[in-house]
Amino acid sequence: MDYSQFLAMKQEIALLVVFLLVFLYDLFMPKRAQRGLSGFTIALFAIFTLGGFCPSFNGGMQSAFGGMYVTGPVMVTIKNILNVGVLIVLIQAAKWANSEHQVIRRGEFFGLLLLTLFGMYLMISARHFLLFVIGLECASLPLAAMVAFEKNRYESHEAAIKYILTAVFSSAVFMMGLSFVYGLTGSLYFDAVAASLSASAGAVVSPLLVVALAFVISGVGFKLSLVPFHLWTADVYHGAPTSVTSYLSVISKGAAAFAFLVILTQVFGAVYSQVWEWMLYALIVLTITVGNLFALRQTNMKRFLAFSSISQAGYIMLGIVGDNAMGMASLMFYILVYVFSNLAAFGVIQAIENQTGKLDRDDYRGLYKSNPHLSVVMMLAMFSLAGIPPFAGFFSKFFIFAGALQGTESIALYVLVLIALINTIPSLFYYLLVVKAMFLSSDEPVIPAFRSACSERVGMWVTVAGILLLGVVSCFYNEILTMCQSYGLVSLV
Repeated sequence: MDYSQFLAMKQEIALLVVFLLVFLYDLFMPKRAQRGLSGFTIALFAIFTLGGFCPSFNGGMQSAFGGMYVTGPVMVTIKNILNVGVLIVLIQAAKWANSEHQVIRRGEFFGLLLLTLFGMYLMISARHFLLFVIGLECASLPLAAMVAFEKNRYESHEAAIKYILTAVFSSAVFMMGLSFVYGLTGSLYFDAVAASLSASAGAVVSPLLVVALAFVISGVGFKLSLVPFHLWTADVYHGAPTSVTSYLSVISKGAAAFAFLVILTQVFGAVYSQVWEWMLYALIVLTITVGNLFALRQTNMKRFLAFSSISQAGYIMLGIVGDNAMGMASLMFYILVYVFSNLAAFGVIQAIENQTGKLDRDDYRGLYKSNPHLSVVMMLAMFSLAGIPPFAGFFSKFFIFAGALQGTESIALYVLVLIALINTIPSLFYYLLVVKAMFLSSDEPVIPAFRSACSERVGMWVTVAGILLLGVVSCFYNEILTMCQSYGLVSLV
């Protein structure tokens, strides 16, 4: 075996080095030095995140292990976006991880988080379904342990059981679909499957192919919380620790969305109009509509953001239907904006929960009077998630709509984007309900004035900077679009 192939996996190897250093620090450092574990992990991961933007990590297209693993500028960029989100999650989680009840298990928390990120890396770079499944399980199973992390809370146990059962079932459905794909094409390599389907394109579509695609889309749809595979989301988000919930809603969803893009466009792109176009249209309409309607009814902030994230997943899927470089760039930019916007909201929720334990929207009445800084951060997060200009969320939605419609004359696609656009109206309503409670309530504040932890404030400053900068500085999207146009969808295989 030629071990030089591992040199193509620079980011994965560097991430494993970070994991080993954190593990060894937690295992061997004396008790007095254990206090610095959170700071050590954050500093080490910050160095790793900055290193991901160095040219040495972005040295053009490379493959390893017979083409099972592929990396290049597009994959490196999406991994860097996830790294930024994970760094913010680590910063925001520092106070919770150092709390009296969690301090004994914080090493396990950091280790599990890094392992799930490693699995997501494999999902993004996999070009063989065997490697993809390994990455999928590596990303899913440690998350179940993270959801159950607060072992003294019944809700955490319930959430973990629901998550693990859903993860196992969705993996079984996905692999059943892969067995049909293998039976039809005789290969699990992405390019070989695509070539086999291209050779039969235009012929009568095999019913087995429709069933295979339905199983594959269903399996990944569970990970993305697409309707009707979303029923686990609210209960898991509510029961899991808030740090884990924010990680689930942003990092896990971002990795699954990009992997979904690659599978649909690169593996099954040849039968797009014949087989999976109508499936994706139906999923997008259902996901956006149901997510918005159920978010209207929520008063618990974590359940509210759970249904909000379901709706946002539908908008992310619009980046796939265009099947062009602009759609891919829009999807990546949407994930980047979503990282800052959603983590800003969860940062405020976590700061208030750590201090008071309150999670209901009614508890936020009059928050501006007692905690104006937290109120402003939450307001900016809500405005960005709702797509109100000039904040970053407006531009991410604009680009995702433009990418879906670029170069198309399909009436069905125009109707799809129109339905998505109309759905922004109820989303405006429920996002602004939170702003109304904080700023326009005449009641006395329910939450008293308090000073959040330094780590929580740093995390919120970073997210606010991202929301504002991505809304007014166009170079971020332009760089992503130029890269996608240069390397294109074809080069992802």
